[in-house]
Amino acid sequence: MASLLGEKVFEINGQGPSPSKDFFQLVITKTEVIWRSWKISLRTEFRGVAPKELKESHYDFLHDKKLQRKACLVFGSKILQYTIGLCQGEFDYLERLPDDILLRILSYLPLKDVTQLAQTTHRFRKLCNCEEFWEQTVRRGNAELTPDMEALAHAMGWRKTFFSFFYTGSTKEKQGGS
Repeated sequence: MASLLGEKVFEINGQGPSPSKDFFQLVITKTEVIWRSWKISLRTEFRGVAPKELKESHYDFLHDKKLQRKACLVFGSKILQYTIGLCQGEFDYLERLPDDILLRILSYLPLKDVTQLAQTTHRFRKLCNCEEFWEQTVRRGNAELTPDMEALAHAMGWRKTFFSFFYTGSTKEKQGGS
């Protein structure tokens, strides 16, 4: 599974908390944590100041409370906890899969599970609501998709098509309705 990881495991960039205008970057690689900072100021004493870079092993980062506080201050506690998890070897391989593979997997899930998955992360919400997902779902579940239905789906959207024609019809059939 480690082969799914690139050299760079995680990266985040952002501006420091107000009133600072300083810019920060946190990079996690397979072996180290890199903290970069750029001083952004109009004051003459800071002009020409080179960016700073600190590199630490995962082990050192886990014991460096000062750097952890900085990361938490700039990027928040969730990012800090995620970073600590990465340094402890807790990699989220599902999040690292390409979108096309995840879309294929999602199209086989029951809608109840898709709804719950869409509430977990921004990425899954985006994937569970995208047109590609709904097109795969409609095509996989409906062999009798006519050219007229396909044209309608392109015009009004695959998700609306699914709920208008396929989901309500299959639900009525299961309930014994017409």
